[in-house]
Parts: sequence; C-alpha cells; structure tokens
Amino acid sequence: MMVERERERDEGEAMAVSVPRQEEEGEGEAEAAAAPAATGEKGEGDDGVRDDDDDGEERRKEESEEEEDAEEEEKKGKEELEEWSELRLAIAELSPISRRGGKLKLCSSPPTLPLLGLSHLLLRLLDKIGPTMAVLRLDVQRNIERLQELYLQDPSKYSTLTAMVEKEADDGTVRKGDSCARAILWLTRSMDFTVALLQRLEEEEGSDEQSLAQLVEAAYMVSLKPWHGWISSAACKIALKLIPERTIFMGWLMGENQNSSLLKVEIEKLVQLLQPFLDDIHAMLAKFRLDRLKST
Repeated sequence: MMVERERERDEGEAMAVSVPRQEEEGEGEAEAAAAPAATGEKGEGDDGVRDDDDDGEERRKEESEEEEDAEEEEKKGKEELEEWSELRLAIAELSPISRRGGKLKLCSSPPTLPLLGLSHLLLRLLDKIGPTMAVLRLDVQRNIERLQELYLQDPSKYSTLTAMVEKEADDGTVRKGDSCARAILWLTRSMDFTVALLQRLEEEEGSDEQSLAQLVEAAYMVSLKPWHGWISSAACKIALKLIPERTIFMGWLMGENQNSSLLKVEIEKLVQLLQPFLDDIHAMLAKFRLDRLKST
C-alpha cells in the first residue's frame, strides 16, 4: 500500500509539472506567430494592403493630372479673352441677358452687372484713344465706382439698377450730384454716344469722306450735347481736336486677327444687343423723372 501511494504521489507531481510546461510552449508559439507582424515581415493579407496603396497612388496621380489640365484650360481661356476686341467682349457681356432677336428678357428691372461690365470696356476703349478722352474717362470711372460701392454692400439686393434708384428715392438722395441714379444716367448716356459712333462707323465703312473727329462730333451732338452744360461742352470741344486718325482707331476696334468685314458684323450684333438694354434703362429712369437731368 505504501508503495502504491508513493507511485500515485509521483504521478501527480509529474502531471503538475507538465501543465505549466505546455502553457509555456503555447505562449511561445503565440509569440512566434506575432513576431512577423512586429518585425515588419509580410503575412498572408499584405498583398491586399499593397494593392490598396497602389490604387491610392493612381488616384492621386489622376487627380493631379486633372488639376493640371484645368489650370491649362483656364490659362488658355484667359489668353483668348485678352486677344478679343472690346466689341466682342461687349457682345459676350450682353448675350446672357438676351434672347432670340436681340430683345431683353427683363424690361422694368435692368440688371446691374452688365452695365458695369460694359462701362469697364468703355474705359478700355477710351484708354486706347489716349489722353484726349481724359475728362470723359474720369467721369465714367467715378460713376462706375459709385455703382460698385452700393452694389457690393448687398449684391443680391442691388442686382438690378431699379433697386438702386428705388433705394435713393426712398432716402431722398436720388437727385443729388453724387447719387447712383445720376451715375446710371450718365453711364447710359455714354453708352448712347458709343452706339451712335459705332453706327456711323458702320455706315461709313469703306469710305474716307469723313474723319474720325467728324464722326465723333456727329455722335456727340445727338447723344451727349443735349444734356451738357457749357463747361462740359467746352471740354468735349477741345478733346475733339485731338482725336486720332480713323484708320488707327479702326485697328484698335478690330483687335488681333480680324478684318473690316468681321468688324462690321460685330458692330451690327453689338448694336442689336445694346440698344434694347439702353432703352430699358432710359424707360426705368423716366419712371422716376430722372431722364431729363442735365450737367453743368
């Protein structure tokens, strides 16, 4: 009996010793399995990660190429616009608010931005003529700044010229010398002068019977002269003596890569678009009894 008990005791001790050894072996295997991940060695799922990285790199490359293409297109578009004549730019300015036949969609509320855009183009044209138009240019510039200042206060509210005039009518400032209403009136009259001059240039195309100074004076007499006082009239009379040659001016109007026949077509198209727009502005001003105001 003693022998059997000693044998059972020895077997129990042997089992107690073997269990921790098996646990140690299991822990060793787990550490061995985790070792590749800790040391950066690739396992079975690493191919999928590598594929994702490759896809991401391709997407970034495609996005970069698309951005470069967009920048190139934008640069090309700017270069093309720089080559456009003032006439073509004016046509592009008016086209979005026109419909078939050249008549405007809006009659009672002429939009603000087209008048500002056209006025900026008029400044460019006056710059090309030179210092002879300095007085008119300064007047146009001041009127543009007045409108822009009010428009930028609330572009949504003052998106139409009518809204600007109504605001000043409510404030009691509509007839003041520095009002936006007067700025609209004189910018519109400057555009009337432009239309009158372009029509005469078109009618006289191919004929040298009249000089540019004569055509400008004729346009001035029907568009601005009736509203000018003696000071403004005297300033314009001096400027007429310094007008450049007609051929030089026509070259400025044509811009690059154009000819006289294309210029005639563009003048006709611009007048067709511009005249209804100006008529709408004059009609709006007449409702506020502002269409008969004169300068000093």
